[in-house]
Amino acid sequence: MTIYSDIFEQPRVTRRLLEEQRESIAGTARFIQEQGRNHVLIVARGTSDNAGRYAKYLWGSMNGLLVSLAAPSLFTMYHMPPSLAGTLVAGISQSGQSPDIVTVMKEARSQGCPTVVITNAPDSPLARHADRVVDVCAGEEKAVAATKSYQAQVMAVAMLSAALRGSPEMGAALEKVPGWIEEVLEKDAQIAQLAQRYTYMDTCAVVSRGYNYGSAFEWALKMKEMAYVVADPYSTADFLHGPIAVVERGFPVMVIAPSGVMYDDLKALTRKLHEETRADVLAISDNPELADFATSFVQLPAGIPEWLSPVVSIVPAQLFAYYLTRSKGLDTESPRGLKKVTETL
Repeated sequence: MTIYSDIFEQPRVTRRLLEEQRESIAGTARFIQEQGRNHVLIVARGTSDNAGRYAKYLWGSMNGLLVSLAAPSLFTMYHMPPSLAGTLVAGISQSGQSPDIVTVMKEARSQGCPTVVITNAPDSPLARHADRVVDVCAGEEKAVAATKSYQAQVMAVAMLSAALRGSPEMGAALEKVPGWIEEVLEKDAQIAQLAQRYTYMDTCAVVSRGYNYGSAFEWALKMKEMAYVVADPYSTADFLHGPIAVVERGFPVMVIAPSGVMYDDLKALTRKLHEETRADVLAISDNPELADFATSFVQLPAGIPEWLSPVVSIVPAQLFAYYLTRSKGLDTESPRGLKKVTETL
């Protein structure tokens, strides 16, 4: 099993989630509703933190929940955990083994908080401290850089949102996800060729906003982990508040801009980068007009609702990071200094 095969397994993983976990996720949604908690504290690290960023926007907009991300060091290093009164604590973890994440969940239970875990390891130490466990069903993932487990996490986050909202429309859209992913994977050869252009890239910015804010972080992380590119992720607002000053002619900027509320904002930035700085823009979007302002362009399938776009938009980003790593002559399976399970305090 390689990272490449993991990426191509994602349609099957999302179908399995839809088929096998629908009732479990519906039960978790009922559990959350019964608790009557408006505040959700998400505890995660690395790739799972980026799934948490998606949950922050999705559960906030669709489910009216105030979602924040935990600072585990308060619990493990300073030994000064904050009061979690009135909070539901949700852990997101591929392995469920990192001691800092487990420590936060232990503290949450000791304070009497309801707890939920989204994980690929339902028998893990983290899961043992949860009232409800959502198994993302990604299967074994040997490659160090997470792909299918991340995508399964964001799919589970989306399924939980739909269950909390009780929306048939959201449920119908979720059923289309595997097919949309398959459409993206058909662009494999195009993305492989496109990545060669960036073989000598050693730094770049990755920009998106809203639901895809976490996607920008995840794309940047994959390029750091695998291709050793110093990739900095931003929202368009944060990027315009200073970092855009580093952009000069030919500077690579990666943009994720699906149709929806944030599209015009991202389009305006892409146009500014094209016309004013002559940046090298790689854009991922379902709207072909963005290609007019991009050096390179990958088109997403039509019809994906903005709230669900992160489950699909990350796939071309994963493929790009994979092929960029290969074009640099680097090992896609064992990045230096990393291992599959990272245990931090």
